[in-house]
Amino acid sequence: MMKTTLILVSMLSSFLARAAPTRSLIERATNQSTHVIYFPPLDYSPHPVGIPYTIQNTSTEPWLHLVEPSSPRVNVFATKPTCSSLSPSGSSQFWYEAITHNGQSSFMNSSYKANYKVFRNVVTDYGADNTGIKDASSAIQSAIAAGATNGPSRSSTSMGTTGQPAVVYIPSGTYLMEDSIQLYVGTVIIGDPLNPPILKASSNFPNDHIVYGKDPNHDGTINFYIAFKNIIIDSTSVSGSTTITLMDWTVSQATQLTNVVFNMPDNSTGHTGLSTTYGYNSNVILNDLTFYGGVVGMSLSGQQWVFKNITIISATTGVVAGGTNLVFVGCTFKNVETGINATGISGSLTLIDSTASTLGSLITSYDSGNAGNSIILENVVNGGNTVTLGSSVVKSGSVTGTWIHGNYYAPGNANARHEKGHSTTTPRSSVLISNGNYFTMRPPTYQGYSVSQFINIKSVSAYPVYGDGATDDTKNINAILSHYADCKIIYFPAGTYIVTNTIIVPAGSRIIGDAYGSAISAVGSNFHNPNAPTTMVQVGNLGDVGVAQISDMLFTVADALQGCKLVEVNIAGSTPGDVGLWNSHFRIGGAAGSKVQTNCAGSPDICKAAWGLLHLTNTSSAYIENMWGWTADHDLDGSHGQTISTGRGMLVEATKGTWLVGTAMEHHTLYQYNFEYASNVFSALQQSETPYWQGPGNDLAPIPWASNLITSDPTFSNCGTSDATCRMAFFERIRGSSNLFLYGGCVWTFFNNGGSCNGDCQQNAIRVLTSQGNIYLYGTNVKSVTNLVVSTDTDIATESANAGGWGGVVAAYAYDA
Repeated sequence: MMKTTLILVSMLSSFLARAAPTRSLIERATNQSTHVIYFPPLDYSPHPVGIPYTIQNTSTEPWLHLVEPSSPRVNVFATKPTCSSLSPSGSSQFWYEAITHNGQSSFMNSSYKANYKVFRNVVTDYGADNTGIKDASSAIQSAIAAGATNGPSRSSTSMGTTGQPAVVYIPSGTYLMEDSIQLYVGTVIIGDPLNPPILKASSNFPNDHIVYGKDPNHDGTINFYIAFKNIIIDSTSVSGSTTITLMDWTVSQATQLTNVVFNMPDNSTGHTGLSTTYGYNSNVILNDLTFYGGVVGMSLSGQQWVFKNITIISATTGVVAGGTNLVFVGCTFKNVETGINATGISGSLTLIDSTASTLGSLITSYDSGNAGNSIILENVVNGGNTVTLGSSVVKSGSVTGTWIHGNYYAPGNANARHEKGHSTTTPRSSVLISNGNYFTMRPPTYQGYSVSQFINIKSVSAYPVYGDGATDDTKNINAILSHYADCKIIYFPAGTYIVTNTIIVPAGSRIIGDAYGSAISAVGSNFHNPNAPTTMVQVGNLGDVGVAQISDMLFTVADALQGCKLVEVNIAGSTPGDVGLWNSHFRIGGAAGSKVQTNCAGSPDICKAAWGLLHLTNTSSAYIENMWGWTADHDLDGSHGQTISTGRGMLVEATKGTWLVGTAMEHHTLYQYNFEYASNVFSALQQSETPYWQGPGNDLAPIPWASNLITSDPTFSNCGTSDATCRMAFFERIRGSSNLFLYGGCVWTFFNNGGSCNGDCQQNAIRVLTSQGNIYLYGTNVKSVTNLVVSTDTDIATESANAGGWGGVVAAYAYDA
């Protein structure tokens, strides 16, 4: 037997050059029976750099003055339209291709703004050949790179992160690729989901990737606001022995890769579907992807991921996975030698509701002997080897319940047991499951609806809506949403829609925007009172039951608004998925068009920018997928300092069924997630970071919100009055809750008072106060936090007792189960 060697490789140094792709190193290691472990170095800390926005119109200041829209002479909406229930019409044309596109970059300099097109059709606007005969790559690249007709290219790094939204539409057809395409921040590539276009590499394709997803001008950790969906990438014309990867995806939060097929030749020794080759990254979710053939389906390393509904067929290795915390949900592996090579996962791997067939081993890894490299399996169907550690098969066959390898805290036991393969049962709530699995769904595209079933919110002449970052759009948005509920799907073209009071999203609403370019932004005195906060976007009324769906929207504030609750969901659906948010994100500060960006470089006391982000009330039931709730730690559109205090992240009081699939909440003062008398919650990956300004030397929580607390807020009374590392934001706070099924939670603490810290930077990650029973935490990870779990005032799971991963790992914690 060959001697097995352990190699530790820093992700920061391993992924710097395109000349040395990750896959090559892993293949060499595999051939030598070597374990290659990729993980962030323990001394890593973010070093974000702002992207200059040099052609910004700085005179647009909605916090100082707003334009009032014209009012209709006659109330044309006096009578509700007669319409049947909104349902698919079986349209043969994708509505998004046919609808009017009049989006804008709201804060671009006026000399360029009118000449900048957000929406670009690669065929009709740039002449791309979609017959597969002539090269189309140059035309597609031109569509991606085009700036204003009289201005710089999008590759010039002159439009910040948020000032250059571009939706590049690729109609159906086959596009011959004789060169690569390069994306930039703010790019959305979208194909026709009715008949997805094929990007087909030529037989003599010259480069190492067909699609470069990472903007090469910037580090992977600031590659936000990039999307790629409804596309087929095909390398079957390239020799199977050629080293080529179909797509690089070295990007971070607020990105979307969904409904993409990767076609590679069978029995290939050189083709990889997806990689993160070109730098460090902090992603959240990859969803609804299919891989055929190739030597590796996905070769990925990063901080954390959730993989939802991934299908891999006939690859040699399905996934070569590196990182700290990875969750697989609803995945399928068929005819592969190894499903998941997990030797690069230092923290935890969680695999649930997944199937495998005709393979050598579903998971290969090694036994670290401590809490690291934890493996959690639940509801996994497999007929052969399931877990192989080193040269030993430690689990075969299916897992009908829950199987744990790592540190396990049993109910009522404050001491961890290090398990080598413990079987238990997790009694899932019936309201959360469909056909035995946790309910999940694809992001809605509304592809079966005709364009006549949509309303462009900027195209209702009697009720003009501008989305220009300067006009108060509140009244007319509300009028249009109210009038067309249950009758039309509302499309928000790119732009910043300023609102001065609550936007009511009534039952029967479906809203979709131009991803990352369509923002609703609050301003005005209605949002000033922190003791009586006003909601910016209210989804349904208390007790409502019906449909309310929001996709591809962004929520923000134009001023420091300590009384602004950005989104509140009150409505429940008749069936799971009727109510939901997909690829919709929050941003507080850090971007053009907000006073928070320019005036919050000092103390957090003077920048209480928002009361909270998302509130799921006790009458709600919502499905949420791909959401980043971010209080800015750095400037996306320049180099202004960002010391911002947002009170709260996500407050969950819902009891009827809540699904959180790929969510992240970062830098909120009191907590990132708060489960207050909540029940029936499924979560697949919760990523968070503590505010960089907290800790010794700055405000001690609950300051600066101490005089504005509500009953669900932590008071930090368990901490000493001057205990600075105790008085920091909780990752999760749980009180009076039941039936919480939380898989893959993680919190990273990097700084104290914006500077480096030695040892543990924070005392507590999760505090459970009281429970109504059945709280399950699987695959919980922390960095630089003393206590992973505190039960009321008792320290239960400590980092030192669970050393592994990026600091501490608990494979399973069952509270009051």
